Amino acid sequence: MMNKPNNYLENAQKHPLFSGAPAAELEELLEQCELNSYSKGDKILYAKSAREGLLLMLEGVAEVSVNTGQQAGEQEVLEVLEMGEMIGFSSLADFLGEPNPHEENYTVEVSAAEDSVCLHIPYTVLEARWNDEAVRDYMMRQVAVRLREIYASLAEQVKLARQWGESDPFIRRVQDLMTQPPITIAASTPVRDVAQHMMESGVSSLLILDDKEKLCGIITEKDIVSRVVASGDTRDKTAEDIMTPKPYTVSRSVYYYEALSKFLINGVKHMPVTANGRPLGMVTLSDLLRKKNRGTFDILQEIEQSTSENLHEVKHAIYGVLDKLIEDDIPVLHIMDVITSLYDRLVRHCVDLALEKMEAEGHGRPPVSFGFFVMGSGGRGEQFMLSDQDHFLVYENVPKDEVKKIDTYFSLFGKYIVEMMESAGYQRCRGDMMASFTQWRGTISRWEERLRTWGLRATNDNILLGHNFLSFRYLCGDEVLHDRFTSMVKDQFKKSRIFLYRAAEQEKQSPVPTLDHPIRAIFRMKREKIDIKKQALFPLYHGLQLLGAHNGIVEGTPKERIRLLQSQNAISRDFADDLLFAYEVVLSIRVSQSWGRYKRGEESSSEVHFAHMKSREKEELMIALKTIRSLQSKTLAAFGIM
Repeated sequence: MMNKPNNYLENAQKHPLFSGAPAAELEELLEQCELNSYSKGDKILYAKSAREGLLLMLEGVAEVSVNTGQQAGEQEVLEVLEMGEMIGFSSLADFLGEPNPHEENYTVEVSAAEDSVCLHIPYTVLEARWNDEAVRDYMMRQVAVRLREIYASLAEQVKLARQWGESDPFIRRVQDLMTQPPITIAASTPVRDVAQHMMESGVSSLLILDDKEKLCGIITEKDIVSRVVASGDTRDKTAEDIMTPKPYTVSRSVYYYEALSKFLINGVKHMPVTANGRPLGMVTLSDLLRKKNRGTFDILQEIEQSTSENLHEVKHAIYGVLDKLIEDDIPVLHIMDVITSLYDRLVRHCVDLALEKMEAEGHGRPPVSFGFFVMGSGGRGEQFMLSDQDHFLVYENVPKDEVKKIDTYFSLFGKYIVEMMESAGYQRCRGDMMASFTQWRGTISRWEERLRTWGLRATNDNILLGHNFLSFRYLCGDEVLHDRFTSMVKDQFKKSRIFLYRAAEQEKQSPVPTLDHPIRAIFRMKREKIDIKKQALFPLYHGLQLLGAHNGIVEGTPKERIRLLQSQNAISRDFADDLLFAYEVVLSIRVSQSWGRYKRGEESSSEVHFAHMKSREKEELMIALKTIRSLQSKTLAAFGIM
């Protein structure tokens, strides 16, 4: 240990880790520590250096950072350490003997933000003090505080990633990220040659092939170090002896986030890309993290900076993304995820602008908590072109003498939301299903009364309103109020069995059509067209809504409802998969046909002419309609209708 100035020793002695130690023991413990001085910019701990204890700041300021790019200096500061603070709590798991499954343990580094003095405290000192209850209590509190800060930071980063997130990773596949051709070697290759080949190729992993040229294993740098260097025995060993057999693999067509999930779930950092057992390339966790970008950041920034005067310009930017996704033949459900997230952002911004206008005119902030909900294609999470407005407002119950005042506020608020959305390109709903109208806003109690009325008077008009309402999705406002509202809706539909029964009876009157078999074309009897919206999508929506409400599911996109019905064993897993396929097929036809008409300047229509479809599309549509008919049958059976 270096010669320790008295003032630093005194500060160290006052630290909870040392304060309770007898004088003789304290001196012995400090002798095991190392006191170092650092100039501004000096590295205190390197990312790859092994952690063998804790670091106590006695003077100055240090920054904990992580490398975020390939170039030097591309770093993100995670934490700032000041005098009296410590780093190294994550290494306590190693100190306590917990196994570490990670290939690379240390990815952060510590550098001096200004001239600093640090005390490096080895595990031997911590072990000597561990029996002191006060020390254990201090360490537990420090770990608990750090854990809380990490979760808070992680939640914020996830929120920001969603807020300013990317569309590109949704559509990027492994084949766009992998290194090819893969570096391979035969299983019979001697270990010495394996290491030489890895070094000459400049890679950190090799794929091992059997005598049929198929993948049988993988060797990483860690394997060589742990299975060869550490043992010191290389005699007669081959690649097969030290490889990890049957490694996790990924298909070249897998999307970015699916591949990322596979890495994280399986705890690996290298994954071969294969087809029919043969390696096509290699992708690493660092490849995915390095390629991550902000994709739609510019569009989101455009949304955030838009005003009521230039809101209409955002539509063209979103349509540009949509056009690119369709052109690249991206699966329609991925397209819906990306585009819906952009529209959600746009609508939330319209709500914010409406609030700003309320405040600017002296009406103030909302007097009670509220929730804003969208319906229709926006509610189903499948909006790809700006459609009519479909939305409603829910707000907190208030005393009777305040009802008029509160309603007046939200009446104006709803009016301004409609105006902002209209400025953005959303046409006003021809059926007046918007928050600016009395019947589409109100307190939770008023909504409860409204749903009860629908349930008691199950007219065709009310059933139509109920179907539109049951496509609702919460977009912004108060989360607690949203939960209370959803709970109320579940309860009301549980009591409204007659309403659901009559809605199911109505579905029986509109059976899903059966496409004629191609052989009937010989006799000129085959159907020429189908209204993909009315005759396929609506029966799918209504079936999921009614079967969902029957099982206490009143909110969510069609995709979410299918999985929720499966989780409640209302439908089998196989049937859920069939429904997802049918939904994707029908929605894909709807999107491609509508977008094509839009680009050609033709009038919008949901009618699809079979002459304009490929044979494969027709066959898939026949299968999809059969599945939707099965859903219709299951729905009717759930209400005892045969």
